[in-house]
Amino acid sequence: MSLSPREVFLRLVHGVADGNSSELPALYGEVTDVRHPMATPESEPLTSRRALREHFTVPPEMRESLPKRSVVDVLVHETADPEVIVAEFAYEFTLPDDSRSKVPCVFVMRVRDGQIIESRDYIDPIRTYRARGDLDRLLASLRKGVSTAPLHDLQRSIAISPTPGRPPGRPFARKDVSGVVGGVQRPAGSG
Repeated sequence: MSLSPREVFLRLVHGVADGNSSELPALYGEVTDVRHPMATPESEPLTSRRALREHFTVPPEMRESLPKRSVVDVLVHETADPEVIVAEFAYEFTLPDDSRSKVPCVFVMRVRDGQIIESRDYIDPIRTYRARGDLDRLLASLRKGVSTAPLHDLQRSIAISPTPGRPPGRPFARKDVSGVVGGVQRPAGSG
């Protein structure tokens, strides 16, 4: 039996936090559409599992300098579509002075047959750069208009062609979820 969307999400974010980058591409389908809409500065979409493997690969010289992080404040909302979840969480970074910095995130994911086929990963870019000690790099790249590549996992945008049968720009099917909050059906008239 394949993993549930919740289980895939948890493997992904804990794998990122633990630095298990070689295992992460297997969580994605061969064809997927994953984007980081808040990435600052914007980056080019990735278009294959091979591109995802490159995306998650941390050069050895960077691996040692990355602050430790953990996944906290996890809240997974199930939707009317059993393939789609909305997950709220934060990466909590432990800085060199032992202080902590949280980076809030929201992922909207579609998981089919145990693999991520669509995702929108909303990650606070300013707090990410601050937690990683990269604010100067961010400011320099914004002033020059250059890419910050090859940044590791949090701020690179990854995407492929839309799911077959769906028009570009509308990767997630729209469903009436007006009565669903946090995966719980609200009674009619409860507003």
